[in-house]
Amino acid sequence: QVQLVESGGGLVQAGGSLTLSCVVSGRTFSNYVMGWFRQAPGKEREFVATISWNGGSRLYADSAKGRFTISRDNAKSTVYLQMDNLKPEDTAVYYCARGNTAIVVSSVRAMAYWGKGTLVTVSS
Repeated sequence: QVQLVESGGGLVQAGGSLTLSCVVSGRTFSNYVMGWFRQAPGKEREFVATISWNGGSRLYADSAKGRFTISRDNAKSTVYLQMDNLKPEDTAVYYCARGNTAIVVSSVRAMAYWGKGTLVTVSS
């Protein structure tokens, strides 16, 4: 059974930074794409960033480019999302997800396993 547990969310002022972490247990972590998605109140879940099995490829939503960095440590079965220059519109529940392929994808439907999410609130 695959389990994903996010941490690192919280309240931060606009312009601040946060780093989210996601620890994955279960099947071999290093074989699969990992990603971060988010869902704001009243909105659909949306893609933020994904990283390939070895970290060699990364894909970002336009809203995340230049401000967010996704990384992974396969030895620790952990994926990270470094978020800088946060804006109020980044406020959302952030979800960690694992796909069933090794390559980067951006579709919510392409991800097979999900964490329960961690709340990020950015005040203006």
